[in-house]
Amino acid sequence: MRIAIVAESFLPHMNGVTNSLLHVLEHLARRGDDVLVVAPSGSTVAPYVPDQLAGFLPAPLATVVTEDDGPARVHGFPVHRLPSFALAGYPNVRVAAGTVGRVRRLLADFRPDVVHLASPFVLGWRAVQAANHLGIPTAAVYQTEVPAYAARYGVPWLEPRLWQRVQDIHRAATVTLAPSTFAHDQLLEHGVPRLALWRRGVDTTGFSPSRRDDALRAELAPDGQRLVGYVGRLAAEKQVEDLAVLGDAPGVRLVVVGSGPLKDALREKLPGAWFAGFRSGADLARIVASLDVFVHPGESETFCQTIQEAMASGVPVVATGRGGPLDLVDSSRTGWLYRPGDLTGMRERVLDLVGDDAKRAAFARAAHASVQGRTWPVLCDQLIGHYEDAMAAHRQVRPAAGRSLLRSRRG
Repeated sequence: MRIAIVAESFLPHMNGVTNSLLHVLEHLARRGDDVLVVAPSGSTVAPYVPDQLAGFLPAPLATVVTEDDGPARVHGFPVHRLPSFALAGYPNVRVAAGTVGRVRRLLADFRPDVVHLASPFVLGWRAVQAANHLGIPTAAVYQTEVPAYAARYGVPWLEPRLWQRVQDIHRAATVTLAPSTFAHDQLLEHGVPRLALWRRGVDTTGFSPSRRDDALRAELAPDGQRLVGYVGRLAAEKQVEDLAVLGDAPGVRLVVVGSGPLKDALREKLPGAWFAGFRSGADLARIVASLDVFVHPGESETFCQTIQEAMASGVPVVATGRGGPLDLVDSSRTGWLYRPGDLTGMRERVLDLVGDDAKRAAFARAAHASVQGRTWPVLCDQLIGHYEDAMAAHRQVRPAAGRSLLRSRRG
């Protein structure tokens, strides 16, 4: 196939979108496909508010920063960068500037069989219009619940307008791939047609109970405390401050892995925690496997890849009962789900696992077993099937809005 991947964010910024795309690109390289990646530049441009964003995000929108663009090729595939600006308070998050015409010219020159829209919102909106102008099928991968961020960032009045943008993008796409049943149903309720499920893979070799590091545990918990950890961005939508209810929990040492705009504020709110900063690869796997319990308090997760990585590491999970975790955590078997906002409930469930070695071990074994078989090659093969379905559907008359055209591939 010839596949154009239009990414709302990409290297050098690492997040869930980038992580997924790297696995997809590796798989496409093994298959021998031809791929073009279109992504925002990491370099500085003069700050401004583009017309297409007017009214969607609060000012100030842009800050002047200097960054590297990242690699010009990834897994052998070229990366075409579009000028971008940085969001205030999030200098590593780039928003691409430019026009539909510019994206259309890129796609026309490359002549892809299908366009993969990775977490589309700004650049993805231009790309789906450009692809439709050229008659190219699109697979829009829903990955970020942007409207839910509005209240977290103090602009709740923006939520309806943000949902309108999500609806416009995904109604225009040939198919939308949702990462969880919660996200699928949420999009369906907002009138998005032609939905299918495409979950995420996990590296069950890299993340494994064998990565557990007793020396690290002895360093972090010299008195035998249980390590309770979080991995992810330190940003408002992740609700990491909720972990403060565990700050005085007996026999518990908090571990926080990640970076973001709230890192300094969180250090003040969680004074007893060990802040590891951003970690990746074998170093991240070592820390995750060394935890006793993994906690994820965020209520806006469409999937939550770090939960899968914890499970693959043989670590039981306590997570909020909304979004992606509903599919991942089998409550009372692989971990616990608690009612959104019920921080007392979160604390009780963490202490339940911390205080019961036999239960924690049983949950850990079940968690590890539950993700075996969810490897990236398996999930990427499913993605190829969705590409093929989108291409086939594009040759047919589009169904009426609200009808499901494409099947979910093995969940």
